[in-house]
Amino acid sequence: MSGKIQIITGNSYIEDIVREYPQLIRPLAEYNLVCVACGEPVWGNLAELAKTRGVNNLAEIIREMNQLIAVTN
Repeated sequence: MSGKIQIITGNSYIEDIVREYPQLIRPLAEYNLVCVACGEPVWGNLAELAKTRGVNNLAEIIREMNQLIAVTN
């Protein structure tokens, strides 16, 4: 990765989100998007994770996560 994620999208890699915005781990888990297993980030991107977890409101979740990082940046 060449720089810090400025905006989270469905294509954002879980490992990048966890590394750069660890404060999002808990809010994502509340949406059944568990990003860490056994202390290690889940591989793949956010859209893939949402699909495997049966999460259908990804756009809403992404909007909320971007609002959270805007507050902390």
